[in-house]
Amino acid sequence: MANRTAPKITAAAVLAAAVTTVIWQSPAAQAAGLSPFDIAGRGATVPFTEIEAEKAATNGTSTGTDRTYGTLSSEASGREAVTLDAAGEYVEFTLTKPANAVTFRYSVPDGRNASLDLRTGSTLIKTVPVTSKYGWYYGYYPFTNNPGDGRPHHFYDEARAMFGTTYQAGTKIRIQVSSTAQSPSFTIDLADFENVPGPIGKPTGAIDVVADYGADPAGATDSTAKFQAAVDAGAASGRVVYVPQGNFTLYSHVIVDRVTLAGAGPWYSVLGGRHPSQRNLAAGVYGKYAGQGGPSQNVTVKDLAIIGDVQERVDEDQVNAFGGAMSNSAIDNVWMQHTKVGAWMDGPMDRFTIRNSRILDQTADGVNFHIGVTNSTVTNTFVRNTGDDGLAMWAESTPNVGNSFTRNTVVAPILANNIVSYGGRDINISDNVMAETVTNGGGLHVGNRYPGVTGPTAVAGTWTMARNTLIRTGNSDYNWNFGIGALWFWPDSGAITGATLNVTDTDILDSSYAGIQWIGNGTSGLNLTNVNIAGAGTFALQAQAPATATFTNVKATGIAQNPPTYSCVGSGLAITDGGGNSGWQTSAPYCGPWPAPRWGNSTTTPSNPPASPSTPPTTTPPTGNLAAGRTATATGQADVYGPGNVTDGNANTYWESTNNAFPQSITVDLGQNRALTRLVLKLPPATAWATRTQTLSVLGSTDGSNYSTVKSSAGYVFNPASGNTVTIPVTTTQRYLRLTFTGNTGWPAGQLSEFEAYAS
Repeated sequence: MANRTAPKITAAAVLAAAVTTVIWQSPAAQAAGLSPFDIAGRGATVPFTEIEAEKAATNGTSTGTDRTYGTLSSEASGREAVTLDAAGEYVEFTLTKPANAVTFRYSVPDGRNASLDLRTGSTLIKTVPVTSKYGWYYGYYPFTNNPGDGRPHHFYDEARAMFGTTYQAGTKIRIQVSSTAQSPSFTIDLADFENVPGPIGKPTGAIDVVADYGADPAGATDSTAKFQAAVDAGAASGRVVYVPQGNFTLYSHVIVDRVTLAGAGPWYSVLGGRHPSQRNLAAGVYGKYAGQGGPSQNVTVKDLAIIGDVQERVDEDQVNAFGGAMSNSAIDNVWMQHTKVGAWMDGPMDRFTIRNSRILDQTADGVNFHIGVTNSTVTNTFVRNTGDDGLAMWAESTPNVGNSFTRNTVVAPILANNIVSYGGRDINISDNVMAETVTNGGGLHVGNRYPGVTGPTAVAGTWTMARNTLIRTGNSDYNWNFGIGALWFWPDSGAITGATLNVTDTDILDSSYAGIQWIGNGTSGLNLTNVNIAGAGTFALQAQAPATATFTNVKATGIAQNPPTYSCVGSGLAITDGGGNSGWQTSAPYCGPWPAPRWGNSTTTPSNPPASPSTPPTTTPPTGNLAAGRTATATGQADVYGPGNVTDGNANTYWESTNNAFPQSITVDLGQNRALTRLVLKLPPATAWATRTQTLSVLGSTDGSNYSTVKSSAGYVFNPASGNTVTIPVTTTQRYLRLTFTGNTGWPAGQLSEFEAYAS
């Protein structure tokens, strides 16, 4: 998050330090292990196939596998990359699916502007510019661009290119050095190949920012005023504002309210630019702040990219892709890159959703829900290479309530945590994959920390942290002399008391240091059930502060240290054994000098491993809601109440069909055939949603074309007294599920907030 300060050493840590001598040394490198995309049923559903450079053919040199801060390997996906340092050296990737585009992650030495070739055989596909200007930060927080400050980090950037043709599976694509004149070396981390669909055409009746308002698609002139005029006209007339293909330069924010801004797709409609002299002004789409008549309402921004030109970190500058305040609004299928923060949202605001998006190469957070953000969510979004927390909530001064981060994949935050909530009430963090924490943070963090997080804004209510996978998370903290756990709790401004924190069905794999850590003031109300700690560089548990918890079926294997638990708090670590536990218990926890971590202690097998390629698609699915984060489509929608809301994990957002136009349908793609036993349908739980009966049928398909009846049409009663929830038993195997609505006694449309599907 933006307000990064040096952590305080707590009383427990001071006591431990007073009786021990610190031992700290660079650990030996170990094997890289799992990919974030090896985890079935969790994380974002992405449109690309990722191939690691170290697993491709190459005549370059491996960086080695290392997690020591300040090394190229420590920031690489899988903790290994390939360096090319001579003309003709390459990394060659074999396509597993048809592709017409690639995004590759690379690093060049500081101060360099160069290029790399994309080739297939002897054919040059394209020459792609690469640069160091969006990487290479120095010193301590808040960091500088001055090499004299030492401690270089944030080495990698990403470049994307379309091939101009589609190459079939089996084609070999090389990233190759043609010359070292502009850069002596090029380090390649990975390549993401995808088959980008054609551009989306202008919706009927839409305002065109080019044809109607003269915006410059070549980007030669500033189009901010023309975009603003088009957006204002769209809001006044209720028409969609369309951004056609082009690279548009914006010197400042476009302010949106009660409008839909839609592009031709994130590979085609690109907003960028920065004011040439006032560097605190840059391209971005902002809602109205509370003090400016906000929050903005009923905003949708979709199918475009915001690729900025932010090359430094200045926390006061509003140079984010999205900002301000927006309620009842959605960001859908947006690519955010080279801005300070993908979306820094300042409340009060309610029911805001980011979904189906990519957030790459930020100088600070990927997303931060800040100050009184409620009932809002980030879902099915891919985040990589942020300069601070990947996904964050910060309840400064005003409570954050009812928010969720679900079905996201968050990789390589260069500072701090993959996912975190600083304070907040009734928070849901579920079905995510987190990987490659670099320094000063863990994979998943819960804390009473930072200004304004105390009393009514502190951790409270019931927290759900379910079905998350953490891979090589946690790392060293350069302000401390010990490591940070993959899952960690730091109540700094006050103990966590009175809240219920439920961690269930979670895999903590190949942690760089401890699996689970407590520090600061006391933590209570913690329940861990079905948690798998497979591999930890130091301890399974690291208690530097009192903690009260119940562990049920918590199993630890591949723990580097024996005994597997660190604790200098004596009886302050009070764990109730709920049964089925193993691998972390000890009658005499370790309390002594901090050991150097040892990595690669386990095969890091997830508790629900992905099926092998030869396994039929109807194998036993992972537990939990199989529809969470999956793609949803509908025959129509009213206003901003789109179909994506039914799989976002937030019961307060909802889909509403076109009014007065029955029948209406909504369809969810589960990604593969699933054996199902029940469907759960929800409406928002608020009592304002009076009891209603919706008449609907359930249909299913294995191919998306031929549908059969799973449940015949019937009336289902949604009653706030029972949580506005309906359960429909089924016995079926389907990939696509469709609900067709023919009646609703409460409103002349189909309505649904969550569409859940379960195997058991």
